Amino acid sequence: MLLLLWYVMLFTTLSYLFFFFFIIKRAPSKPKLPPGSMGWPFIGETLQLYSRDPNIFFTSKQKRYGEIFKTHVLGCPSVMLAGPEAARFVLVSHADLFRPTYPKSKERMIGPSALFFHQGDYHALLRKFVQASASPDALRRLIPGIEALAESALDSWAADGRVVNTFQGMKKLSFDVGILVIFGRLDSYYYEEELKKNYSIVDKGYNSFPNNIPGTNYYKAVMARKRLSEILGEIITKRREKRMETNDLLDHLINCKGDQGEILSDKQIADNIIGILFAAQDTTASALTWILKYLHDESKLHDAIRVEHMAIYEANEEGNRWLTWAQTRSMQLTYKVILETLRMASIISFTFREAVADVEYKGYLIPKGWKVMPLFRNIHHNPEFFTDPLKFDPSRFQVSPKPNTFMPFGSGVHSCPGNELAKLEMLILVHHLVTRYRWETVGSQSGIEYGPFPVPKAGLPAKFWRLTQ
Repeated sequence: MLLLLWYVMLFTTLSYLFFFFFIIKRAPSKPKLPPGSMGWPFIGETLQLYSRDPNIFFTSKQKRYGEIFKTHVLGCPSVMLAGPEAARFVLVSHADLFRPTYPKSKERMIGPSALFFHQGDYHALLRKFVQASASPDALRRLIPGIEALAESALDSWAADGRVVNTFQGMKKLSFDVGILVIFGRLDSYYYEEELKKNYSIVDKGYNSFPNNIPGTNYYKAVMARKRLSEILGEIITKRREKRMETNDLLDHLINCKGDQGEILSDKQIADNIIGILFAAQDTTASALTWILKYLHDESKLHDAIRVEHMAIYEANEEGNRWLTWAQTRSMQLTYKVILETLRMASIISFTFREAVADVEYKGYLIPKGWKVMPLFRNIHHNPEFFTDPLKFDPSRFQVSPKPNTFMPFGSGVHSCPGNELAKLEMLILVHHLVTRYRWETVGSQSGIEYGPFPVPKAGLPAKFWRLTQ
């Protein structure tokens, strides 16, 4: 009996060992969450991200945890990715696994129908029509209008020798360009002023703490957002009644039709107009402000840029003729300055995506519903891809950057469809600035503010003077 019991115990032990070593040990291990810290309950690490230079936040995380790490920001558990291969995985090769998203408070402010919140057929259809409004032919037609707005802005800054908040001035210019692109020329001055007034309130509340307490910036922004929808609804109704082709973005959105003949509702059109204004204004204004700072600080570069533009200025009878499309394409040094500004400033530090399923990447789990944030700033400032990355050096763009290492406008099907318009606006502004004006910054030359886009300290206060030719 004892011998039988001994055999049973031996068989049981051997069976367990076989099961453990050959079944359990050989079974594939489940991916684990990336390393990192989730910070405080609810607020996570939001304060650390937005209260200081994001370079410090992102770089310290990358040094500690590597190119993939978890965190908790803006009320969302998130995975941050700091390498070009990872950015391509999320934005291009496996884009179907990650839907574009923003925090709910911001999505509410822009409108859920906006282009960059969607995937699939709706996104593809809208993107097609938005790109049509920013095609080379469309941009050619916009050049005189953008030039007139740039000249008017610069004249106003130089009119009385006052100190100008450059960033705020550029925001107004970019908003005016956005209105031109979307509506052409608005029939009513009242509508234009109401759009500006209410959009300004929305803009102030967009990055404030989301609550519905009357009197707060966020509450005021929600009310102004409703008013914006009403104003846009009136403009859209009047445009539909006129039934005239204007070739502006509103015209494209009104005539937008799906495969089954479905058209966009007024609400969908309004959401997309507001979304485009959000996408275009602060980013372009920030880039323009940095361009002015770099040209001011780099006197030799400024002189070289001026030589490039004076040749065009003189060919155009000292500015008496509009720029041509070919002339804007010939501004090669200026174009490199724009690219280097976008790399150095990295206006968009990261983008938001959300995993639509559990995703495994390099042995780590990205859970369904988590935000995923490719870190463009880390990639743009990585010395492996850009030698001496903190030095402003436009000549580095004489050679194209390595794939997926330069993404100032994002990448993949959700990259910014208006990037060529933004660059055209920068080229035109620089042309009129260096050929007709000089400027001096006022106060401290150093320091960066984040709100959330990086801008020189205090918006780069400056004085402008018109040159006597």
